Amino acid sequence: MVAVREGSLEAPTRHPLDWRSEAFYDEADLNAELERVFDICHGCRRCVNLCQSFPTLFDLVDESETMEVDGVAKSDYAQVVDHCYLCDLCYLTKCPYVPPHEWQVDFPHLMLRAKAVRYRKGETRFRDRVITNTDAVGKFASIPVVVNAVNQANKTPAWRKALESTLAIHPEAHLPPYASPPLRSRLAKHATKVVTAQAAGRTTGKVALFATCYGNYNEPHIGEDLVAVFEHNGIVVTIVPSERCCGMPKLELGDLQSVEQAKNRNIPALVAMVEAGWDIVAPVPSCVLMFKQELPLMFPEDAAVKRVGKAIYDPFEYLSLRNRAGHFNTEFARGLGNVAYQVACHQRVQNIGPRTRDIMNLIPDTVIKMIERCSGHDGTYAVKSETYAAAQKIARPVARQVKAHDAEHVVSDCPMAASHVAHAAGHDHASHPITLLRHAYGI
Repeated sequence: MVAVREGSLEAPTRHPLDWRSEAFYDEADLNAELERVFDICHGCRRCVNLCQSFPTLFDLVDESETMEVDGVAKSDYAQVVDHCYLCDLCYLTKCPYVPPHEWQVDFPHLMLRAKAVRYRKGETRFRDRVITNTDAVGKFASIPVVVNAVNQANKTPAWRKALESTLAIHPEAHLPPYASPPLRSRLAKHATKVVTAQAAGRTTGKVALFATCYGNYNEPHIGEDLVAVFEHNGIVVTIVPSERCCGMPKLELGDLQSVEQAKNRNIPALVAMVEAGWDIVAPVPSCVLMFKQELPLMFPEDAAVKRVGKAIYDPFEYLSLRNRAGHFNTEFARGLGNVAYQVACHQRVQNIGPRTRDIMNLIPDTVIKMIERCSGHDGTYAVKSETYAAAQKIARPVARQVKAHDAEHVVSDCPMAASHVAHAAGHDHASHPITLLRHAYGI
């Protein structure tokens, strides 16, 4: 008889998501798997400090009559699911029972399955359907005659109370501003300053920018800063001819059919750029992760998806690869002082290492405080009335470190996380690291 190992010493592996099978949506089978995994989590409890899902689960267990998972009502499982925003940190950094361990625990994808079952049953709130429709909301809110009204309204207490009563958007939550014109319009006629691309390492020196819906409609200056920095480093930059939201907001909602629709729109345009010799870069880690990990797991048979997944990069991953090959410009005009850098969860789970910190450490007169704690934002979790307090609780340890570092700059590769942390720390401004890099160059 082979003894069960206590945890695994092997690297985590991910199995494809069998989301097209009817068994995936079988509620009785789902509840049995939830009970199995929850029982393993209850006996371990290593993840208690990551997010609100685990304290919620353990409170349900401890307050039940049996003080075991079998004492928790199946209807209460939804409370655990509601607090999971698929950051993936439990899978990557904490759980000793992930594949290839025989217990095969994949907590995030189990939560995703539960969300997908709920979505198919029509139990998803109207509010969540609206705020995850980022392309439609962004396109409307960035109309020139609308954008100022939207931004002003979002700062008005009366309007915020109305949002709370109608859509359950917390009145104190930070809402990102919208911009006009969007990034894609700003870059449509951009003439690159670099004519000849020079390959370095596995990079081609030719980058097609996937703007992302957030980068396009909310903070287009991030994309403009990225173009300026990359061109300053001799990289040819163009914009992907067409794009829509990567699908991550809909994935987190459990709307997997909409994820497939987004994939069918994005992948042909992206793979055409890859086949033409371009690398892909996106300034938001969640979007990069979507193409690197989630789509390949949802569509393992799709060769184009795999090809795009191998050709897309985080901006600082790309610059780091260039730096290793001696093709990174280290002529900086100014230092940055104290920088509090929150490492975005969806960048950590890409397994690329702390590349943003490595590049920023090359800037003189700059002290980086790297904070490897989740911000608790997740795009929508931090703005919803029912989860705002939990998001603030998760952000509090990060905010304390920001204050202790006496940071002049609060940054994260996820711009939404940066704003959430700055809001929690009482800091008046948040930045993307690429913006600080441009500032350091003086360009």
